[in-house]
Amino acid sequence: MGQVFDLAIIGGGINGCGIARDAAGRGNSVFLCEMNDLASGTSSWSTKLIHGGLRYLEYFEFRLVREALIEREVLWQIAPHIIRPLRFVLPHHAGLRPAWRLRLGLLLYDYIGGRKLLPPTSSLDLSREKVGEPLIPGRFKRGFEYSDCFVDDARLVLLTARDAADRGAEIRTRSRAVSIRQADGLWQVTVEDTLSGARRSISARALVNAAGPWVESVLAEGSGVAPNSKVRLVQGSHIVVPKLYDHDRAYIFQNADGRIVFAIPYQDDFTLIGTTDRDYEGDPAKVKASAEEIGYLCDSVGAYLKKPVSPSDVMWTFSGVRPLYDDGASDAKAATREYVFELDVPKGGAPLLTIFGGKITTYRRLAEEALEKLAPYLHGDKAREGWTAKAPLPGGDFDVFGLGQLIGELRRSYPFLSEAHAARLAGAYGTRAPLLLGTATSMADLGQSFGATLTEREVRYLMANEWAVTAEDVVWRRSKLGLRLSVAEIAAIDGWMIAQRAAPTDGALRKAGGLP
Repeated sequence: MGQVFDLAIIGGGINGCGIARDAAGRGNSVFLCEMNDLASGTSSWSTKLIHGGLRYLEYFEFRLVREALIEREVLWQIAPHIIRPLRFVLPHHAGLRPAWRLRLGLLLYDYIGGRKLLPPTSSLDLSREKVGEPLIPGRFKRGFEYSDCFVDDARLVLLTARDAADRGAEIRTRSRAVSIRQADGLWQVTVEDTLSGARRSISARALVNAAGPWVESVLAEGSGVAPNSKVRLVQGSHIVVPKLYDHDRAYIFQNADGRIVFAIPYQDDFTLIGTTDRDYEGDPAKVKASAEEIGYLCDSVGAYLKKPVSPSDVMWTFSGVRPLYDDGASDAKAATREYVFELDVPKGGAPLLTIFGGKITTYRRLAEEALEKLAPYLHGDKAREGWTAKAPLPGGDFDVFGLGQLIGELRRSYPFLSEAHAARLAGAYGTRAPLLLGTATSMADLGQSFGATLTEREVRYLMANEWAVTAEDVVWRRSKLGLRLSVAEIAAIDGWMIAQRAAPTDGALRKAGGLP
């Protein structure tokens, strides 16, 4: 049996990586394994929002909404490169929720979370405002505008994992936990490299099951623990279409079935539309947007915008399975987004903490609460001290309103970058963008160009520092350049990366934490 860690974590989504970062920062030795790529499951298939969840007020989820509202500005301040404020337009639909109820909900939304930086709610005359122009003429006269935040969800996971690794955590991707069992008062975890088939075993004084949709499958791998709670799998699908309007606001549309759908400006030239809510059965890895869901989202937007949206307009779809705590709600849309912990401590054995539910906005608080529960069993020298609310994520050490200035500084230091290229790098890597660019004085210095401003230098950086192994990792999780690259261009990136992994520099990449 190999090294004994203070904490082992199964699952490389936002919850697992958030706990790894917090635990490592408290002085604990941490091991995290993920069977695929980081953020390859639920955490990269969200609606890309850091939000309180306005609609959860209807289900009296006041504690959850308040916690999430507080977290909006906390997360924005520690990651201003990948999180930005976003204004949402809520048109009043006369046949659905009354205007007084919407106004009351928005007043609560403004004040129960201690908002300080984000602008407050305002009322709109949609017949006069620019944001009313894309709407069907004459149908929507009154509306409201409120604040939440947009996030690059997959990069949030990756930067959280990067910070955990910088603080000493061992992050192992493409490493599936094939056996977990108690022995000699420790958890013994055997992981299998999904690329090579090689196996390795480690021991840990405590174990966290943060496997999301696979949380019950992990428990079945010999843990000897039968959970009291169950996970409810709820499918949420999204579509991306060419930009539907010119302004920078998002819309939140009410539907007659009680659900809401967002239309969000996305990657400069597109609009992101989502999400659906329906129960899911089957392998979470095989979930995909159905024709019915795509049609539903198109129809939902078409009931509000004068520019119709049809399935033929859809450029990309993505679908994820939310591993919600099963509270017995009859409808998927009403299922709680609260997180629930189950702590099992067998007599004479090591603790196992299993996580059910949660949402990306509250991941940092979830991590703090998880470590509070595990504190008696961990040996970190700062075991009871929370710290993550003030420490920026990698690249996020600048003012929340300073992204424009950062882009300008990048262009002055690297004048060969176009404005769009500099903005993309600053928005992904923040103050770490110069680490990627190094001493380059021309585009040629960045090596081979793969298209859409993606260069050899950037891909090497992602392999060495962000665990990228395949082209999919690069163009769909560490960036969204897959929207701009052809199938052939993506295949060329894959071929180049395969060659690099086989090259003599492979050892250096492994040492840097970039390969499994």
